[in-house]
Amino acid sequence: MVFWFPLLFWLAALVVAILMLARGPRPITLAAIVAQLLRWILVFPAGLMGLWAFSGHVFVPDQVAASIGWAPSPFQFEVGMANLGIGMAALIGAFLGSPGFRAAVGVMMLGFLGGAGVGHLIQIGETGNMAAGNAGPILYTDFATPLAVLGLLLIQRLLGPVPKA
Repeated sequence: MVFWFPLLFWLAALVVAILMLARGPRPITLAAIVAQLLRWILVFPAGLMGLWAFSGHVFVPDQVAASIGWAPSPFQFEVGMANLGIGMAALIGAFLGSPGFRAAVGVMMLGFLGGAGVGHLIQIGETGNMAAGNAGPILYTDFATPLAVLGLLLIQRLLGPVPKA
């Protein structure tokens, strides 16, 4: 089941963004699409996924380690705390954050999650670790989520003032 969570959080972000656009003002502009996608990516794959990862690494570390193909480690607590920070910051950024705050969240996610993604690739290459928590959807979302946040922020900056979302 752990395998599906990254995909489900991304699906939720896309569905909610589409629903918000469908019930929003017309015409639907590129700026509105970007604003909704950014908000709901910050909520689901960044915010709630971060809180979910925190809870797993801190409260059920043996299960999480097994899903990644690792032995349990005291470092999982630290990974969990980093995920807690990312999750809380992403949720704040979704509703209260300025573009600069959101960019800081995106940079932190790129450093931590992107680094984790590189670690997954190293594990695959060096040990053949194809466990679902190492080579499954989390591998792709570790790169996709921060890149989506930063890419959408760049598009938003190029489009001009941020519409109310």
